[in-house]
Amino acid sequence: MLKSYDNFIKLATQTKISNPELFLKRKKEICKELGLPLPTNADIRELYEKMILEKKIKRNLNLEKALFSKKIRTDSGVAVVAVLTKSYPCPGKCIYCPTEKEMPKSYLSNEPAVMRAISAKFNPYLQVQRRIHALELNGHKTDKIEIIVMGGTFSYLPKSYQNKFILECSRACNDYPKSCSMKHETYNRIEEKLKIEQKKNETAKHRIVGLTLETRPDYIDSEELINFRNLGCTRVELGVQSIFDDILKKNKRGHDVQKTIEATKLLKDFGFKINYHIMPGLLGSNIKKDFQMFQELFSNQSFQPDMLKIYPTVVIKQSPLYKIWKAGKYKALTDKSFEKFILRVKNEIIPPYVRISRLVRDVPESSILAGPKVSNLRQLIAKNSTCPCIRCREVRSDYSLKEKIIFNRIDYPASNGQEIFLEYTNQDRSKLFALLRLRINNQKSIVPNILKNSAIIREVHTYGKMNQINQKDNISPQHIGLGKKLIQEAEKIARVEFGLKKIAVISGVGVRGYYRKLGYKLKDNYMMKKL
Repeated sequence: MLKSYDNFIKLATQTKISNPELFLKRKKEICKELGLPLPTNADIRELYEKMILEKKIKRNLNLEKALFSKKIRTDSGVAVVAVLTKSYPCPGKCIYCPTEKEMPKSYLSNEPAVMRAISAKFNPYLQVQRRIHALELNGHKTDKIEIIVMGGTFSYLPKSYQNKFILECSRACNDYPKSCSMKHETYNRIEEKLKIEQKKNETAKHRIVGLTLETRPDYIDSEELINFRNLGCTRVELGVQSIFDDILKKNKRGHDVQKTIEATKLLKDFGFKINYHIMPGLLGSNIKKDFQMFQELFSNQSFQPDMLKIYPTVVIKQSPLYKIWKAGKYKALTDKSFEKFILRVKNEIIPPYVRISRLVRDVPESSILAGPKVSNLRQLIAKNSTCPCIRCREVRSDYSLKEKIIFNRIDYPASNGQEIFLEYTNQDRSKLFALLRLRINNQKSIVPNILKNSAIIREVHTYGKMNQINQKDNISPQHIGLGKKLIQEAEKIARVEFGLKKIAVISGVGVRGYYRKLGYKLKDNYMMKKL
């Protein structure tokens, strides 16, 4: 079908329009003139690139800007690629979780990310390559990739499957845009092959700068975190849901709050970034108690997550909660009550060192029988929000580096250690250009030998439009040295204030080369430097 659009592309490349909205009008005009159905921007981009390679047309930068869609996908400085594991039995019996045949627990077949996984038959290699391709067709750069593995409790999956899954994600990035099948390998060979692919990815065109895995608090121990580091994991999404034991028990979560506290400390001591999943509106809770929960999250040093995904409880027919709701024994939050609640949480509780990455889950409205259905909550509350969280402050495509950039520092205790949050912002701190999380562990912390008596950099992130690796852009915060300056400041703090003689970084595989240039060396899956 695309071949019939050759004349369309030739006419489109003559345009001087770079505005996506105005181009849509021109696109409709050309299609009417040629008698063609309206193509998607991805279709146009695919044929446009093909015709350039065939030397049928020349590049048109205005057209490329007009075709750029969903710019938020890379506005945080990385290209996020979400992949889903195949269905395995889940250790949890949570009453709010839907169970759909041949789907990972808590996921529905009509969710967008799940539909993409189904079309790839849950093959991680295909999922990654297709997602990279889709991002590129929408005009995004994909040099720096953040892999997010969804599917529930990753720790419960067989170790052989875990290794194979991450190996295939790594191969997909290294091979792209080519596609190469892998021969049958034994379990031991897969672990060895993963190390080889990770080494390749250090200098690949598409580098994995971060790897996120999902799990439960009661599956976290030192052995599991060493396994996560072998896989290249840098961030853990922890299914906390509530920090009240009575609520956890009523919802059959299967663990108590003490497990969350222990898992949080261990994760931070190992240098991982932590993203809590929190669920307002659970059975037995109420607005007042949920608000107290958020207050406790950031006033009690036993918690203090780095990120939050706030998922309001919803009733789905495939979940045990459905029968309880049907019997009139559960009342769900409404759109209005949840909107009012979230606005208050964001304005009154959230500190500036936390990022709220999601406010609702991507569950289609048709599947929700009770509970909040609003999907554009951020947009609805934006005008009334004074939230200082990272996502609300991070610069994206719309900023000017002519603004004065200042340095800020926030110290706070967390999990019997000291957290030091460093950032570069504008004068009133409403725009965030770069951040660094430095942790000083308690001397009694149970950590690998490599981390003993060492400071740990848990995160370095520079925001703004993604730049290609090794290419500078004077109008973007990336690659102008902000990250390097923050690292130097962290090294100074560790050496001068705490008397430490070494510092570690929990680095993504694709960022190891960056740290080597700053004097760091790879040891036991951490980048290390003597101070």
